[in-house]
Amino acid sequence: MTASWNALHFIRPDALWGLLVLPLLVAIWWLRRRRANVWRQTVDAHLLRHLLVGRDRRAWGGLILLLLGTAIAIVALAGPSWRQVAQPLWQTPSPLVVALDLSSRVTATDLPPSRLLQARAKLATLLRERQGGEVALVVYADDAYTVAPLTDDMANVALYLDALAPDVMPRDGQRADRALETAVKLLQQSGARGGDILLLTDRADADAEQAAAAARAQGFVVSVLGLGTPQGAAYRNGEGQIVPARLEEGALRSVASRGGGRYARVASDDKDLAALDVLTPRVSADDSREGQGRTWRDEGFWLLPPLTLLALFAFRRRGALAVLVMVAALPMAMPMPAHAAEGTWWQRADQLDQQRLSTGVDAYRKGDFKAAQQQFEGIDTDAGWYNLGNALARQGQYDAAIEAYDRALKKHPGMADAVANRAAVDAARKRRPPQNNDRNNDQKDGKKPPSDKPDPGKNPGQGQNGDAAPPQDKGEQGQSPPPATGEPKDGQPKGGTPPQAADSQAQAEADAAQRERMQQAMQRQGQGDGNDKAQGQVSGTPQQREQQQAVEAWMRRVPDDPGSLLRAKFQLENERRKREGR
Repeated sequence: MTASWNALHFIRPDALWGLLVLPLLVAIWWLRRRRANVWRQTVDAHLLRHLLVGRDRRAWGGLILLLLGTAIAIVALAGPSWRQVAQPLWQTPSPLVVALDLSSRVTATDLPPSRLLQARAKLATLLRERQGGEVALVVYADDAYTVAPLTDDMANVALYLDALAPDVMPRDGQRADRALETAVKLLQQSGARGGDILLLTDRADADAEQAAAAARAQGFVVSVLGLGTPQGAAYRNGEGQIVPARLEEGALRSVASRGGGRYARVASDDKDLAALDVLTPRVSADDSREGQGRTWRDEGFWLLPPLTLLALFAFRRRGALAVLVMVAALPMAMPMPAHAAEGTWWQRADQLDQQRLSTGVDAYRKGDFKAAQQQFEGIDTDAGWYNLGNALARQGQYDAAIEAYDRALKKHPGMADAVANRAAVDAARKRRPPQNNDRNNDQKDGKKPPSDKPDPGKNPGQGQNGDAAPPQDKGEQGQSPPPATGEPKDGQPKGGTPPQAADSQAQAEADAAQRERMQQAMQRQGQGDGNDKAQGQVSGTPQQREQQQAVEAWMRRVPDDPGSLLRAKFQLENERRKREGR
């Protein structure tokens, strides 16, 4: 926090125009004073001041208080400030759309083993090394097609890299302008106010330069990564002819210049991507990454106490005293909340519930599930019922836990964590094992028991039954925990302590072992459910069951073919565009 009286200024200086009302108040006061004084019409002025006792002084005092109070209020509204304070910022990295040339020229071998393989490797490096931000992939030849829309799941985009080849395109060609137009549409559909477009090709024409300039005019930056060498190499085009393909750096530099970006030739390392500044997403004025900033603090609240004291003079006899007594007696007359003993009288009911949620989370993590249950009981929210179900399940009260999950789902239909945990607890209830469960065996073996954290992704029944199939760990999938569980974003409970562990490395190893046990349990349950389902569908003869298993095994051997998927997708899109006359 910095303070400097030399930096005194007003955050809202336009409010100071309100000071012009002060002369108007004086004029109004003077006119009303003249009209109200009826004695001036009958008594001489030099005698009137001896007949009026104290009235003139009170009138002038009221005017001074009125002017002073008005001036203080206007200055407070103007927002005087003389120091800066830290302020958290939430900033979003700019998205990136990659447009890859999949014309027949990309098969040239001047970049061994080929331009196409070099482009795939470069895209894989970009997806692996990029530090946040959404990425989309567009390919083009005679027309442009979207492979993957904007997403922050880089693995989803990398899934199609090996399938990228000229044979998936409906027609051969090299329309970079259409690729840039498609990239701009993707960015606009996402609502991004800024973004980057990376074009991977070996040549461009005047239409591409105009498309780059249009993208720049809409706030997007176009950079170019050159594929190939100036010497070039021969390739076979779509008509079967052998023709040369050279890198036309002059035209590519012009496209990058018109698009407000940079140009670089593809390199064997990451220097080209670093030169294009695509590994670290840009941050605009509207969006930024999470961090700390500084802002001027509004100090106008310091003027409120003297303004309040001046307002007391506006009351009539004993009026101020009556108001103070009424305000002091107001809390005693207000009905106290049911849980007021746990908080303070000025807290609202939702604030008390949030405090109890936080206390319950702390008790849950410490393994005191009974105390956690007592805190969660009576909180009539989806988070309260959900956490109550977790605490009950940890104590083996499966029926009550399922009822609590049902109440949470009534408050929040479709709550994924409640649905998953309810299914896991229901499965554990149906297969209730003896008391010497896996938790005790784990403790004997020296293994860390399941996490005592009310994590929405953990199975609340796992601590009581080792064979209960837990749901997937939501935290591992990147999903956020359910709202209002009493935990902040960093995963720690409010006012709580971190999980008990010797050190961070030991804690990480224990968590990894726990996740592995959970995945194994899930696989066991999935196999069991699949076998039960198969047995339920087949009439029951051994031959039919064997045939069913053979069909399932054959289905699992069917390989994934993203290339055929892209080829069919682009062909359908091309036919649709033809019907629409595009």
